[in-house]
Amino acid sequence: MKSFFKNVLANIVAIMLIGGLFFMFLVMLVAVSAFSGNKKSAIKDNSVLTLDFKTNIIDSPAEDNKDIFDFSEKENNVMVYDIVEAIRKAKTDDKIKGISIETDGLRAGMTQLDAVRAALEDFKKTGKFVYAYGNNVSQPAYYLGSVAEQYFLNPAGGIELKGLSTEVLYMKSFTDKFGIGTEIIRHGKYKSAVEPFMRDDMSPENREQISTMLNDLWFHNSNKIAASRKMDINQFKTVVDSLYGIIPDLSLQYKLADRLIQKTEYDDLIRAKLKIKERDKLNKISFSKYISSYEEENFKKDEQIAVLYASGAIYNGEGFDAVYAENFVKEIKKITDNDKIKAVVFRINSPGGSANASDEILFELQQLKKKKPLVVSFGDYAASGGYYIAMAADKIYSEPNTLTGSIGVFGIIPYFKELAGKNGLNTQVVNTNANSNMYSPLNGVTPGGVSILTKSVEQTYKRFVHFVTQNRKKSFEQIDEIGGGRVWSGTRAKQIGLVDELGSLNDAINFAAQKAKMKKYNVAAYPKKVSKFEQFFKDIEEEQISNRFIKNKIGEENFKIFEQITNPQMQSGVMMQMPYGIKFD
Repeated sequence: MKSFFKNVLANIVAIMLIGGLFFMFLVMLVAVSAFSGNKKSAIKDNSVLTLDFKTNIIDSPAEDNKDIFDFSEKENNVMVYDIVEAIRKAKTDDKIKGISIETDGLRAGMTQLDAVRAALEDFKKTGKFVYAYGNNVSQPAYYLGSVAEQYFLNPAGGIELKGLSTEVLYMKSFTDKFGIGTEIIRHGKYKSAVEPFMRDDMSPENREQISTMLNDLWFHNSNKIAASRKMDINQFKTVVDSLYGIIPDLSLQYKLADRLIQKTEYDDLIRAKLKIKERDKLNKISFSKYISSYEEENFKKDEQIAVLYASGAIYNGEGFDAVYAENFVKEIKKITDNDKIKAVVFRINSPGGSANASDEILFELQQLKKKKPLVVSFGDYAASGGYYIAMAADKIYSEPNTLTGSIGVFGIIPYFKELAGKNGLNTQVVNTNANSNMYSPLNGVTPGGVSILTKSVEQTYKRFVHFVTQNRKKSFEQIDEIGGGRVWSGTRAKQIGLVDELGSLNDAINFAAQKAKMKKYNVAAYPKKVSKFEQFFKDIEEEQISNRFIKNKIGEENFKIFEQITNPQMQSGVMMQMPYGIKFD
């Protein structure tokens, strides 16, 4: 028996030792990864700054959320602000002779592409070259690449240039067929987030707003491409309508590309441009390596502009991969109390979410504004709650392609009475008060519940409009007329007074510096990127492991829908949320 217990004890000790060593190995791996990520790169003479397929343009630190347990080759996440600054620095860097755009499936938002495109236009004024090469080129990649002075296409490639479209799924007949009921309360005839549950076709109001918005966005983008390619806009429309870009010979014939060549020939062409021999190595440097090669100029520590990023949907509670009120409020308070920060640029890239969470964030921003200049910059989305939280701003900058406004409120409550009845299920209820069982998954909402929720939605809408009237200096009637849940392009938002200026994040930073009377300053991003160590302990949580597994199986977009159904933090009462997302692809 003693021998048995000795063996058991020895095995337990061995398991603990192995587990401890494995844990130490993982910690060391994380540490090595963290240190190696900060390694400074040396730039050689005759270098070409290259945007390739491994570069993923993101808007905020919150989007740089790599899985440390995934050891496959990953994209380099680079913030759009850093890319624009790198292009600006490359203008006067004698080691950088030009820029090469070599990406086919670029996944970036429209406003991010606009910012990089504008920086490249400015870079070309130096006389340094900007070339682009593509194989099977997506529409966003071509929008960016078309800014190049010459565009080269693979002879067996193609350009997916087709315009913008949206497709909305309607579910009224489906829910009726299976006995699924929905109690819908909304303010705003354009607030179409709930429309798929109310009808089987698109309402005239929704069709009007989507059509206007898509045409605004495409007008902006198509005119920029046509101008860069020196094409008449009517000719360009014919090229797009006919899908000529998909056929390489037609791409060449209709001026979408300058030459059809192989990638090796493209590299040789750059060598000739740099006047180096064919056998010599071509010094291509990625944006991530170039950014790591230089350090920010260190001015006085008490001269800092904070860029506060609100990226993703808005929720109550805690979290790191979107805008969670509890975390975000803490971040705002830190910035408010930090005397080194003299001005704040609030970068919003959000379709909205919880009304309660949005209100919490707005309040704290109003307190911040009492101490420091607060300038807002809109990214791809600043709609519903995303627009609401901007209402503390001294000035609002929007990009032409920003989806803006959606001043409206809704609530949707599903119930399954008919479905349950068809399958022999029913409930019996005992109450102490008239609305004790205000909501039941089987029986839905009581009449009293519907009445009070309707008042809640109306009250929230009035509060929303109230803050907009204060910030935009307009009457309730004026805002209500352009509100009603309608989404506008940034261009239209400027025309109707929902924003002050059309401009980039850099424009907002420059204005904040002027307002704070700062000539030299550092720009610091908040919230800070989650460290490798924080990520490590976050990733080993049971819930995070299961979430990663589900996300890998069903895909990121479907996972967002799954979370909205299963995550209590995302089921937070009255909502201020944009009804859909638009991808430029």
